[in-house]
Amino acid sequence: MSTAGDLAATIRELVHANRILAHEGVVDAFGHVSVRHPHDPQRYLLSRSRSPAIVTAPDIMEFTLEGEAVDAGGRRPYAERPIHGAVYEMRPDVNAVVHNHAYEVVPFSVSAASPLRAVTHVSAVIGAAVPVWDIRTRFGDTNLLVVTMAQGRDLAATLGGGRVALMRGHGCVVAGRTLREAVNTAIYLRVNAILQQQALQLGEPQYLSPGEIERCTELQLSAFALDRAWEYWAARAGCENV
Repeated sequence: MSTAGDLAATIRELVHANRILAHEGVVDAFGHVSVRHPHDPQRYLLSRSRSPAIVTAPDIMEFTLEGEAVDAGGRRPYAERPIHGAVYEMRPDVNAVVHNHAYEVVPFSVSAASPLRAVTHVSAVIGAAVPVWDIRTRFGDTNLLVVTMAQGRDLAATLGGGRVALMRGHGCVVAGRTLREAVNTAIYLRVNAILQQQALQLGEPQYLSPGEIERCTELQLSAFALDRAWEYWAARAGCENV
């Protein structure tokens, strides 16, 4: 049975996720992470519009899948919350979403010559193929922000059943079955982008095979690996004091 304690624990972990993503260089002043509400799958939790490195529990707001605040309390929400709502709407298996602009990842969103592919075991979680979504295809010239549910749903359709979709000239969206899974994938997506760019400078990389990706992902997303990584990242980000 769900309790108020479940909600408090979820909020605390979401605060930690914000701090971890900031400390690991995945987000800076911009970017955000959400989690599906533990009591109501038709709602999700997301901070008010604030830089992730300084998010605290009182900043966490509750939203409907359409992006309506349940109780704004004078707090200003992120403009791009349709990214989160659209993914939750389309993917019942997803319980956490990260949107970021990690600058090492962005080049792969604009270069058809070098698609993003897994080069190391810890980044196998990004999958065998990472699709690229271009907002201009359906919505013309915009400021590249995803601010309507129509845009969010179009992005979610490109994500499909995967964990990662790049956003042309903007960043990416990362989905996970749990908050820890989404954070893990977002961190190692950035790591993979760094390593792949280094490998491309040396010559033609040897990418992970589909079988290697499957086996490495199973290990990387196991409770043992996720909990170990989370403990490490939380300590680095000083989460014991938040």
